[in-house]
Amino acid sequence: MKSRTLGILLVGGLVAATAVLASPVAASLSRYSEADSIRFNWSRTTGANDYLDETWWAVRGHDTPDNFVERLLSIPVGAVARGAGAGFEARVSQGTGLPLPESWSIATAKNSPFITSVYAETPRDLAAVLGFYRAELGKRGWIETVVEPDRAVITFTTARGPVLLRLSRQNDRTIAELSLRKPGIANAGLLPRPRQARLMLGNKSDEGAVITVADQTIKLAAHAGEKLAHSDSAASEIPDSQKIDLPPGKYKVTLKVEGGTVQTREFEIAANETWGLLAGTDGVLLPMRLY
Repeated sequence: MKSRTLGILLVGGLVAATAVLASPVAASLSRYSEADSIRFNWSRTTGANDYLDETWWAVRGHDTPDNFVERLLSIPVGAVARGAGAGFEARVSQGTGLPLPESWSIATAKNSPFITSVYAETPRDLAAVLGFYRAELGKRGWIETVVEPDRAVITFTTARGPVLLRLSRQNDRTIAELSLRKPGIANAGLLPRPRQARLMLGNKSDEGAVITVADQTIKLAAHAGEKLAHSDSAASEIPDSQKIDLPPGKYKVTLKVEGGTVQTREFEIAANETWGLLAGTDGVLLPMRLY
């Protein structure tokens, strides 16, 4: 297989950001503003018989500058970051045919022969995110099966098949999972055991990382399994020690990247699903639905 990857964009100048949004060519900048920033990556893997596998991920930052000079300098950088974010959203929408909710802080997306999926975390409340999807997707055979104050499960039909939307509220975030399962037959390394869910763990950072799930602790060297989401063949190459099969349910996930703080959160998985959990740059956990 051949692959092409869009490198991380560290927003710091209009020219570079414009170039990235214009075409999928690798680009990076040395300047980085914490005030309003975005880091994102795009990969495309092609192969025989029209095989196409694309992934996207992005992390947006909104830290407040400490003084007036930093705030003043951050204005043009923030404008570029917002433009880059809009470009990322357009690219994901074009590649998957699925929308991203507004004001996302973490977003991942996948378009493979087996699944099309979009995952997002946003500070907007669940009702606002539900309203966004009703407006965007409500004309496509929307069927609400469960709607509660902190959780919603919705299915709707498209020309490509049924799509599942799951919304949940955790701490100060709404988590949105949107997925369309395709009929393609995946590599055995990607498939969970019957009636279970599979987690595949990788590390995209330059430092070692430790991920703990359901009392199982997995140590990951820098960049170990970082390409597991690029294709089913790449996923099958990671060792069994980086795969966990679990009954469906909610699990506590802890991530610690060397030199960073510990992140702990709950993660919900359903039967016959496969998810990639990647330790991203800056110690951010990047979930991505793979199957």
